[in-house]
Amino acid sequence: MIPTARGWKSGSDASPTTAGTDPWENALSGPARRVTIRDVAAHAGVSVATVSRALAGDYPVHPSTRRKVLRAVRELDYVPNAQARALSVASPGAVAIVIHSVDSPYYALIAQGVEEQAAAEGRLSLICTTGSDPERELAFVQTMREQRAEAVILVGGVVLDDDYRERMSRYAHGLAASGSRLVLCGRPPLGDGVPAFTVDFDNTGGARAITAHLLSAGHRRILYLGIRPGNSTSNTRVAGYRAALADHGVTAAPALEMCCHFDRRSGYVTMKRRLTEGPRDFTAVFAATDLIAAGAVKALREHGLRVPDDVSIVGYDDVPPAEDIGLTTVHLPHTELGRAAVRLALSGKDPLAEPPITLGTHTVVRCSVKPLGSGR
Repeated sequence: MIPTARGWKSGSDASPTTAGTDPWENALSGPARRVTIRDVAAHAGVSVATVSRALAGDYPVHPSTRRKVLRAVRELDYVPNAQARALSVASPGAVAIVIHSVDSPYYALIAQGVEEQAAAEGRLSLICTTGSDPERELAFVQTMREQRAEAVILVGGVVLDDDYRERMSRYAHGLAASGSRLVLCGRPPLGDGVPAFTVDFDNTGGARAITAHLLSAGHRRILYLGIRPGNSTSNTRVAGYRAALADHGVTAAPALEMCCHFDRRSGYVTMKRRLTEGPRDFTAVFAATDLIAAGAVKALREHGLRVPDDVSIVGYDDVPPAEDIGLTTVHLPHTELGRAAVRLALSGKDPLAEPPITLGTHTVVRCSVKPLGSGR
């Protein structure tokens, strides 16, 4: 549908709205109450069940009655709740994946793995995005329980405070009681007695290996970008960074660890701030994600610094744009993580008896690291 001067137009058929019901006027005057299926039923003079049948198209409805319902839908600008409808027809048997966003390659690749395996198992996939809001995540879990989804897969790092543990444990038990399975994907387990599977990457091992790669090239002052206090993914990656420093007898310097979100803009802004605050006291950068690294590279170049001639840099994840910028990074088997989560959820195994599954990582060497010679 597209707006016109008098109302809405769909395809080549214009349907002018009546006075006081113009969607543009409603939008400009501020938020209005959402039109419900009950409003449509009252406007058409039929029951709610009749409206539902007319819109679904899967039940015989008299043509004149259907026309009244569709006219009421147009006049009230009613938008059916497609998500609720999809859930109701999809479950049971649906596999729901709950992620922070779909515009991040990290989450998109894991979601792709979930969808591929779910399709191979004859299940429908439902993707829910939270925008990093833990309350939305918890609400989605409750919705999936009510809709009897066969599996709910939660993806991404979280802040594991007591409130999160308590509520998520409660939902895990609720899902299990309704015949569903909870899978924690890319995050740590909730603890003993919680019926949830866990599939994760070896983030600490990957970070330790790539930091050792920098240390082997002679770098000792390595700036770490990506501290997110309390976040489980951040905690495991910085732990690997610090462990590698200790392995090589290098004391970790708090001044070389900077807070930064896991996106490109944050990498750019954080690096710009670091370069303008004082003299450059590092020879290499470990970015906690490839997106952070891409932003940091842009800031370094704007500051007149070349990669790797002046500053070496490594990332983590091995997602676009790592290969495009020649970034040495840690490869994660994203799609396999998604597939493994689905296989585990549908395996029929007891989550209380299954140990966490950890997928390995490896360093991908490209051209963003230069050995530190005597001239530097």
